[in-house]
Amino acid sequence: MPAGRRMAETDVARIGAFQRLADERLDASYRLANAILGDESQSQDAVHDAVVQAWQRWPSLRDRAKFDAWFDRIVVNTCRNRLRGAKYRRSTDLADTQLTTPDASAEVHRRIVVEQALHELKPDDIVVLALRHFLDLQLDDIATLLDVPLSTAKTRLRSARLRLRERLERNDPAEVSR
Repeated sequence: MPAGRRMAETDVARIGAFQRLADERLDASYRLANAILGDESQSQDAVHDAVVQAWQRWPSLRDRAKFDAWFDRIVVNTCRNRLRGAKYRRSTDLADTQLTTPDASAEVHRRIVVEQALHELKPDDIVVLALRHFLDLQLDDIATLLDVPLSTAKTRLRSARLRLRERLERNDPAEVSR
């Protein structure tokens, strides 16, 4: 068999392996990105960018069994970089909210206050809060995903919660007491 043909078969196998793993991870990656970014369009773009980056780095992944954690770290880092972008604004989708009751109006107000407070945080704070409170990940999973020691993940989460609370108190003191 000619060397060129063998090379082409190897490339096809490599592409196929990557595509299968990435396809299996896409839904979870969109949820992860949306939890961090809070915007469906931005999340789709971030996951697309993460797939491109993962493909470029694919040869560096030694253990294919660790693809999920490896790819999730790429998604998180891509989202963090988007949050650091000067023009990024987290959006609040209120389309499904009915404003017919005082409780509904209070809920909309609460969501807006929290979104504003989140927007004022550093990207690393948003990431750790999203992983814990929107995706309900445990601290050891967060530490693994962020590739930091458990103690660092605990410290980051505690600090992020404090900074969020400060923003909430400053923006709407009544909201913090709820």
